[in-house]
Amino acid sequence: MVGKKGQFNMDVKQWSLPWGGRTLSVETGKFSLQANASCTVRYGDTVILATAVMSKNTREGMDFFPLMVNFEEKLYAAGKIKGSRFIKREGRPTEDAILSGRLVDRSIRPLFDSNLRNDVQVILTALSYDGENDPQIPALVAASIVLSISSIPWNGPIGGVRVGRVNGEWKINPSSMERSVSDVDLIVSGTPDKVVMVEAGIKNVPEEQILAAMKYGAENLSPVIDLIKKIQKEVGKTKNDLLVNLSESEKVLREVEKKVKTMIESHVKDWMFDSVKKSRLERVAMVDKFTEAAKEMMVKDEVDASTQKIVLGRVKAYVEEHISGAILKSDQRLDGRKLNEVRPLHVEKNLLPRTHGSAMFMRGDTQVLSVVTLGAPGDVQTLDTMEEEGTKRYMHHYSDTPATYGEAGPLRGPGNRAIGHGALAERALEPVLPEEKDFPYTIRVVSEVLGSNGSSSMASTCGSTLSLMDAGVPIKEPVAGVAMGLASDEKGKWKVLTDLQDIEDGPGGMDFKITGTSSGITAIQMDTKTFGLTWDIVKQTFTQSHEARLKILEAMRAVVPEVSKELSKFAPRIVTIMINPEKIRDVIGSGGKIINKIIAETGVQIDIEDDGRVSITSSDAVGMEKAVQWVKDLTREVVAGEIFEGTVVRLEDFGAFVQVLPGQDGLVHVSEIAWTRTDKPSDVMHIGDKVKVIVKEIDSMNRISLSMKQLLPKPEGFVERPAFDRPAPRRGGPGGGGGFRRGGRP
Repeated sequence: MVGKKGQFNMDVKQWSLPWGGRTLSVETGKFSLQANASCTVRYGDTVILATAVMSKNTREGMDFFPLMVNFEEKLYAAGKIKGSRFIKREGRPTEDAILSGRLVDRSIRPLFDSNLRNDVQVILTALSYDGENDPQIPALVAASIVLSISSIPWNGPIGGVRVGRVNGEWKINPSSMERSVSDVDLIVSGTPDKVVMVEAGIKNVPEEQILAAMKYGAENLSPVIDLIKKIQKEVGKTKNDLLVNLSESEKVLREVEKKVKTMIESHVKDWMFDSVKKSRLERVAMVDKFTEAAKEMMVKDEVDASTQKIVLGRVKAYVEEHISGAILKSDQRLDGRKLNEVRPLHVEKNLLPRTHGSAMFMRGDTQVLSVVTLGAPGDVQTLDTMEEEGTKRYMHHYSDTPATYGEAGPLRGPGNRAIGHGALAERALEPVLPEEKDFPYTIRVVSEVLGSNGSSSMASTCGSTLSLMDAGVPIKEPVAGVAMGLASDEKGKWKVLTDLQDIEDGPGGMDFKITGTSSGITAIQMDTKTFGLTWDIVKQTFTQSHEARLKILEAMRAVVPEVSKELSKFAPRIVTIMINPEKIRDVIGSGGKIINKIIAETGVQIDIEDDGRVSITSSDAVGMEKAVQWVKDLTREVVAGEIFEGTVVRLEDFGAFVQVLPGQDGLVHVSEIAWTRTDKPSDVMHIGDKVKVIVKEIDSMNRISLSMKQLLPKPEGFVERPAFDRPAPRRGGPGGGGGFRRGGRP
């Protein structure tokens, strides 16, 4: 709309509320006006722009809801320019951005109708980042707002909050500084009554305290949800009901689905629960049997190919409904386990001959081989993201292939799922790792997932613990993890399942992963296929997971009872030396000349910190010893009275310069060479000669005066010359001794 003076009149509206000691502000009608809905959310000086768009047409032939959530980090938001010399614009999403997008996706996805087949995309762009208020919480709130005010069908709103503990008190949305000292870093989304998503990194805190933290966070969602409802009432659009006026093809699909479901129900007893199906292959074969029967029925009924494809893709979900029903009705699991029973476990260690540490962890058909590599301090990962600058010394990477799932396909880089699973296992072990000062190694663990049948991220956590112990990394306590599932129905009946696996993760379920030690929790990741979990479900989940974790830890300790007493002989050794920070330049040398010479001649790797900590890494004991002594000599403080065997490096008429330590020369004045008269130093020595000297003194300018004669017997009857007849310093003379002129001699 154009005003009288040619200005565009925007229908800008603003709302705000005090929340967690700061102001949460929302603005609509200014940015991204072509989107179905858009808003900006500001918390402190962190600002997120959110947009939501839904395609006009449905995706024919698709058997899942096509939701896309993208979190866009912009370096300008934090006033940064990319560190690469060659690439300055943002490229593919960083791992932090991927994890932030997954966090929002897992919060909003359960509140969509799973039958929706229109593309829905939510884009969250960080426009400003203040370094104190992390962007994930305003991004969660912004996503809830744009979906609530859009015409896109969505069963919100929800809120999201971060909880920490500062000085023993729970605090919502702690600052970056407060998070660094908190033993709990927990994000919960949902409503005060129901939890939709949880993500947490925890420093070994008992379950009851984490439950209290979750409840505290959920209670503080009320003002945010009330604000969103107010915004929705004022500017919200009428929701599209895309599932009312069905197209003819959709009507046909529904009829075919109904017939297939009836067929599956008729064979539940004789095909599904006719026998206990312990292995994944047995369960896959069962689903395949239903799939083939459904295909034969549709071919006989002359159903078109596109409808067949959709229905066949949903057969597994139809089967899962009956598996959940059996659990709710009679506590019957397809593999014969009790509801609180863990699958059979198998543990091995030290499987690979040349790696620094390795272990295999199997739980049922899920198999993970975790391998540890120990590196020098300089092998740390450099972080250059919108939120972080610095380094990372512990990395866990989750790796799978199509063969992991018994399939064939192209090999590509890690997807969002693999990045998320790797980050979870990494976070699970962080609280038990040794301090850098006690164990200065860079640590990388790779979990090769060789078979997946549910809970592969938790198997990676267990495998990581075992491989670290095998490698001799002095972790504080072993960590194990287990995924908890749920069977529930629309009537509110529910039962928690211990050790979730493939076919049990159906409609009305959850994937509640909890890692920890025997005494507390270290990480949580939860998402659900319901509209949220009640607090009774959460409490029961904590109780069962704790019991299961203790059983898993017991099985792990039976094979790996303690940390290996020695590092692998193939792992490098690190010697750490503390030097005077003012001596760092002596080790590095002009343009790195000295440190590069040490590295070249000894084959070691040297890392120097600003506080004077020098770490020398090598797999060669001889090279290590030589490099350590070299650095010690370069930084050693020479004191009067010390004796050295030095090397003559320069000769002048007034004396000889002798190198007593690398980079440290002293002057033997001509009068200090021998008790008898010496006319010139070159008369009795040459450059490169080894001579024994004693340090006479070190003056205020750190110049070293040496003597050779004081280490020699004094001749019988020798008479010391008067002081006035001794050589006197000459101003401006060359050399570390300040320069001398030759005086009279007897």
